[in-house]
Amino acid sequence: MSLLRSTFISLSQSSRLRRFAESSTLGRRMSSRFVAGFRIEDALSAATVLGAQGLSVTLDSLGENVATPDQAHQAAQRYHWILDSLAQSKLDANVSLKLTQMGMDLSPDLASETVSSLVDHAVQANSFVRVDMEGSAYTQPTIDLVRALHAKSANRDHVGIVIQAYLRRSAADVENLLSDQIRIRLCKGAYQEPNDLAFPEKKDVDRNFIALTETLLKSGVFHGIATHDPAMIAATKNFARTQRIDPASFEFQMLYGVRRDLQRSLLKEGYKVRVYVPFGEEWYPYFMRRLAERPANVLFLARNLFRK
Repeated sequence: MSLLRSTFISLSQSSRLRRFAESSTLGRRMSSRFVAGFRIEDALSAATVLGAQGLSVTLDSLGENVATPDQAHQAAQRYHWILDSLAQSKLDANVSLKLTQMGMDLSPDLASETVSSLVDHAVQANSFVRVDMEGSAYTQPTIDLVRALHAKSANRDHVGIVIQAYLRRSAADVENLLSDQIRIRLCKGAYQEPNDLAFPEKKDVDRNFIALTETLLKSGVFHGIATHDPAMIAATKNFARTQRIDPASFEFQMLYGVRRDLQRSLLKEGYKVRVYVPFGEEWYPYFMRRLAERPANVLFLARNLFRK
């Protein structure tokens, strides 16, 4: 892992810097590149603009590691409001959430209760809930919860998961999830993990990402390939072409504010693209992980910070 990435991941865990950034005008201005705003209305407005361009969206109410059950229920209620709003729109949109935001640190039963209620809501609204993946301590609990929810026949095609290619265990996890036909969002991963759990070298992460992508595309289940890396995108497109896999049977997924040019070019080529649209007051950890993932984002912010 590069020194720059390690530094930003460490900074993402600083509670003091987080308090300062989330309360400062400068911090909020910096975050606006990657965060759609602080209110549900801001996120819906951004989603509408993206939808008009032909892009699908996933809305994410930022927050993690809540401290009380009330905070977990409040976070879940925001998602219920989002699902109601999306049901009234014509957008191709769904939601993503984190288990620690739903109370996993406090009680697995609390997290299961809140997420199950949201999946029930998504079923009624003909929508979809993606359970995000967090650090490796949460990998197995996340998989267990999603598999339990997906096992209910009414929930099939309404709940999915994220798998991180930098984890050594991910190939086995993908195999198990595919045995249940669970929809997967594949990404590289953005947390700091020890070398015995995660591949430390980019070339090994890339190799695993490509191998897992090929497994997903052959599965017959609709998956999301989440990357901004031109090499990973080219490998995905080439495999789909040589294996005669219909481009409509999967989608590329990208982050709000990152590689907008690439999003548009993929659309023009006939690929489906979904943009992950985060919003909320608790943006700091997410923002720092975006800087850790792609150093070019740091240069972009430095060049544009004081432009009007």
